[in-house]
Amino acid sequence: MKTGGCRYGTHRVVEPIGVLPQPARVLNNDMNEIWDNELLIDVIRLNVDSASFHQIKNKLIAQGHSNLEKAFAEHAIDLTSRTGKHKNEDTGSGGMLIGRVAAIGPNFEMKDKIQVGDKIASLVSLSLTPLKISKIKQVLLDKDQVEIEGQAILFSSGIYAKLPDDMDENLALSVLDVAGAPAQAERLVKPGDTVVIIGANGKSGILCNAVAKERAGVSGKVIGVVRNENYIATCKETGCHEVIIASATDAITIQREVARLTDGKMADVVINVVNIEDTELPTIMAAKDRGLVYFFSMATSFTKAALGAEGIGADVDMILGNGYAHNHAAISIDLLRRNPVLMKLFLERYTD
Repeated sequence: MKTGGCRYGTHRVVEPIGVLPQPARVLNNDMNEIWDNELLIDVIRLNVDSASFHQIKNKLIAQGHSNLEKAFAEHAIDLTSRTGKHKNEDTGSGGMLIGRVAAIGPNFEMKDKIQVGDKIASLVSLSLTPLKISKIKQVLLDKDQVEIEGQAILFSSGIYAKLPDDMDENLALSVLDVAGAPAQAERLVKPGDTVVIIGANGKSGILCNAVAKERAGVSGKVIGVVRNENYIATCKETGCHEVIIASATDAITIQREVARLTDGKMADVVINVVNIEDTELPTIMAAKDRGLVYFFSMATSFTKAALGAEGIGADVDMILGNGYAHNHAAISIDLLRRNPVLMKLFLERYTD
């Protein structure tokens, strides 16, 4: 067993030397011998970041691939073979994984008590996780997931969650993948707030709907923005008081409709959880002066958001989505358990 590794994983960086694993282009994914401060995982399933998954899928379609499952599998193996991790080379985002603990280095900094054989979910991005895939078993195109045989490494700085014994692993993986969004929403929304959620029908969207309604209370209002009228019922069931039908890229329509529903006051908090590009200005324009904008989407461009806000004279506070918040896994699992509507939707959408 190797010794003296960095708790942040710089000892696994191949290129360029001197950076942390996330911005690195290439990581060492040799699993034959781990370092004494690492956790080795036998990987069962990858949950690819939604923005990344859809970008890869659309790219493969544009390249003329008819068998998307086969093409996606080949892409995943090629990517991890070349770079040592599953970091989308266009979006820069990753995802997360579930697997069983295979080995624990004696100097690994354990956050929750685990032992070899326990099933866990990584709560750090695949974009910084050394990963070796030996076999793709199945690509689940409708769930943004890939069943594999392979191994991965968590560094001492990495976080994880032991999967609940009473919950389907795919269900747990789906909610933990976006756990940062409802946890951050719980922090940001205050009683009486008007909250706009762009992408209110998606995985993170329905969780944020529920949290926003709880936090805003009887004097607040939750407004969902979705692109399809068929999503209205789900949005209202999960917490939205009003629903706007508009493309997430249509800034003028979103601004006009939010103004109409708020008597021109606009939103105190705007949460963006969509997985497409060019939604920065529509999000900003839904907020009131000195309002709060939270970009959870990995498709967000800081440049577009910052320069766009400047260009239209919008004085708002912008938060770029951090997928981690203290106790975010427990918060999200608890939300699912105590909300039967959310539990039903997640079971229908994300379990086999």
